[in-house]
Amino acid sequence: MKPLVSILIPAYNAEAWISDTLRSAIAQTWERKEIIVVDDGSKDQTLAVARQFESEQVKVVTQKNQGASATRNNAFAMSKGDYVQWLDADDLMGPEKTASQMEAAERCGSKRTLISGAWAHFMHRPYRAEFRPSPLWEDLLPAEWLMRKLERDIYMQTATWLVSRGLAEAAGQWDTRLLGDDDGEFFCRVLLASEGTRFVKESKVYYREAGASSLSYIGKSNQKLEAQWISMKLHIGYLRSLVDDARARAACVTYLQNWMVFFYPDRLDLFKEAQDLAKSLGGELHIPRFSWKYSWIETIFGRAQAKRAQVMLPRLKWSVVRAWDKTLLRLENRNLADSLGR
Repeated sequence: MKPLVSILIPAYNAEAWISDTLRSAIAQTWERKEIIVVDDGSKDQTLAVARQFESEQVKVVTQKNQGASATRNNAFAMSKGDYVQWLDADDLMGPEKTASQMEAAERCGSKRTLISGAWAHFMHRPYRAEFRPSPLWEDLLPAEWLMRKLERDIYMQTATWLVSRGLAEAAGQWDTRLLGDDDGEFFCRVLLASEGTRFVKESKVYYREAGASSLSYIGKSNQKLEAQWISMKLHIGYLRSLVDDARARAACVTYLQNWMVFFYPDRLDLFKEAQDLAKSLGGELHIPRFSWKYSWIETIFGRAQAKRAQVMLPRLKWSVVRAWDKTLLRLENRNLADSLGR
């Protein structure tokens, strides 16, 4: 009998997207699968929409709002799969995603291999997504994978991974303290329990850009900044538990420096803590500089206004681009309808 794959979907206020996400899960060509949707106390019609898909293969449950990590933990506790696929309620999987990764897992012959795949951003039109390889799109040992992530400030999207149940259990539960980057931290622990990654280029995930409504968006939230700092310290500890040479320490300092733009000057306490950590690693953190887009604002109006622009302007740009992408989708659908009506 083929292994059972559990596709676990935490959902909160996702009524606009959950149908497409569920269709992509149901359409997986790997036949032996279970799909579990856990609605995290949504205030919209997410639960009602998801329940339209209930079947022997699709289970939908609801709970009081607990947050994304707790919801994923609850979904995992309900699952029975030999392998686990986490899928956010607004993202999509290509139809061969699970099958291509399961074939790779079977060729590996080891349930301690962590399977990854390709991913790309989209807004409303997944067929416009461009898959651009990163240095993590390779078969890598755990230490090298983590090293590259911290050195280059890159990551793999949540749904790219296929995890054996044994690896998921060895990693432990998702950390409910983390309001963002909970997936990055969790899969670091999965990686530490693994023998390494196996990359499957045929496996494709479509990551919907949610902008300021995304859990990963920090903005000026103190809670998210504090949670991000916890995750960063954990990342550094994980890498150093595998290798603690000059390259690893330099990677940790680079990682810290890349993120300080979010902490300085609003959280000088965390910036000072990061400086002390960098010093213990043999490095030094500098006051983050604005890119050319915002440096002129700092020169004319001061750092506070430049920081505000750094937070607000990307949100504004994203809103405009997303609205335009939605308009183009409507025009394309209208043109298609007109052509079929002729």
